[in-house]
Amino acid sequence: MKIVFRYSYDLFVIGGGSGGLASSKAAAQLGKKVALADFVVPSPNGQTWGVGGTCVNVGCIPKKMFHIAAQLGDYRQDQGRVGWSGINENGSHDWNKMVQVVSNMILRLNRMHENNLKIAGVQYINSLAKLINPNTIELTDQKGEKSIVTAEKIIVSVGARPKLYEGLNPQSYITSDDLFWMRRPPGKSLIIGGSYVALECAGFLNGLGYDTQVLVRSKLLRKFDQQYAQLVGQYMVEKGVKFHYGCTPTKIDGKIVTWKDKNGKESSEKFDTVLMAISRQANTQNLGLENVGIQIDENQKIIVNKYDQTNCPNIYAVGDCVSGKLELTPTAIMAGRKLIKRLYQGSSDIMDYRDVATTIFTPLEYSCIGLSEERAIEKYGQDNLKIFENVFKPVTWNISARNPSICQGKLIVRKDTDQIIGFHYIGPEAAEVTQGFAVAIRMGATKADFDSTVGIHPSAAEEMVQMKKFR
Repeated sequence: MKIVFRYSYDLFVIGGGSGGLASSKAAAQLGKKVALADFVVPSPNGQTWGVGGTCVNVGCIPKKMFHIAAQLGDYRQDQGRVGWSGINENGSHDWNKMVQVVSNMILRLNRMHENNLKIAGVQYINSLAKLINPNTIELTDQKGEKSIVTAEKIIVSVGARPKLYEGLNPQSYITSDDLFWMRRPPGKSLIIGGSYVALECAGFLNGLGYDTQVLVRSKLLRKFDQQYAQLVGQYMVEKGVKFHYGCTPTKIDGKIVTWKDKNGKESSEKFDTVLMAISRQANTQNLGLENVGIQIDENQKIIVNKYDQTNCPNIYAVGDCVSGKLELTPTAIMAGRKLIKRLYQGSSDIMDYRDVATTIFTPLEYSCIGLSEERAIEKYGQDNLKIFENVFKPVTWNISARNPSICQGKLIVRKDTDQIIGFHYIGPEAAEVTQGFAVAIRMGATKADFDSTVGIHPSAAEEMVQMKKFR
């Protein structure tokens, strides 16, 4: 007699962020028995949150809300110049009120995601999951009680957490895991790092009226186009942010921060808040990957093949915890959904990470698609490229005294094919300008295609289809 072993679930998803939510619901809607385990280990300062992952709780959503709050304060001067009365251009900002509004919104999203899982037929388990063997997961709930479940297939989508600074007490500073829930106003703030998280946080803190400084070891946004990274920094300086380049922190004693520059000179200054934003690391340390022999890279990220499959054949991984993939919410969602179609619907469609548009929500927003100028030169050679550029002043900036030459667009074009391989825009509403262009770039748009496109006037977006000067 043949014995058929029945697993607890057809699919078990570890991680309740963007990739985990998308993949679990997609599988359940196909009639599969699915469970999702999500548990947030508190930050060193004790902060935790609900289902939804980084994006909902301590990333995209609160970051964008804080960014908008800062922008609205900046618009007050413009309002007065076009006739609005009763505008207090020098009014103060209520940090606690903003945090309360944003946290209420996040809590609503937590409940919405839990409810959506229930509607889709996914069992939500608020427990810490650990792999015991290829088909067995140990769950530890908030009380420390353990249970065991089994699954035919497993998807790991545990995301990433802020990287802590070696040699410094993690309770002497905060990270982005803490900032958006912090009830006390940050006061004078030091941000350590040149990452997009560091610059976004520094930008809105400064915009909300706080004395803000940034400690940078080498360069800003090192993975992005360096011409535009410098423009991001330049505008922040013009808005009042102070940068310390070539510097690394050596000690945090209470509110006194000490750092060294590249020549070994030490400096110290008092800050009310220190935010560490040097990088992010995969949240895989306590997952039990060693129990099933899953391969990871030097950054603790899970190594997968093009089908998102680990070296353990029934275990897959998507999202920020995966080696060599973009750390973006939309890519995790799409990768998760495509994976489910391959597993259960016979699809062969794999995730394509080329030409994914992204935006950095600094005070002057920066969006890009495709290659940076540095990467394009490395791949195709300087002689096979035309770099088209345009400097423009948005029509709305005629109201105020903003820098008239800092908003720019750049198209990187292959000479041999006329194909646009890099799109870069820095200016207002960068995400809204860039999203539509991503479709064209992915379809292989050429400079001739852009030249034959009629722009919307007056707009900032039209500048991207009117470029004539190149180098």
